[in-house]
Amino acid sequence: MIIKSSTSLRNDYLSISELAQNSGEPIYITKNGEGDIVVMSIDAFERREESIRLKERLDYAEQSRLSGEKAFSVAEAWEEIDKLYDKR
Repeated sequence: MIIKSSTSLRNDYLSISELAQNSGEPIYITKNGEGDIVVMSIDAFERREESIRLKERLDYAEQSRLSGEKAFSVAEAWEEIDKLYDKR
């Protein structure tokens, strides 16, 4: 965990930006010794968001499976894909 003060962010933005880019981790910014905000590179943020979206899709699929919705085996899925490509 990387922790920096708001003074560091204010006085040395470039080094905080470089740290975020190079570490790929969130940087926790404190104000008066208390947690205030989190700073991260855009790349790290987008990876995190994609991971969250993937988890949401997996959770939805699992809930669908548990509720008894129709599911396909891998072989059945490939058959359906083959049918779609044969129609082209």
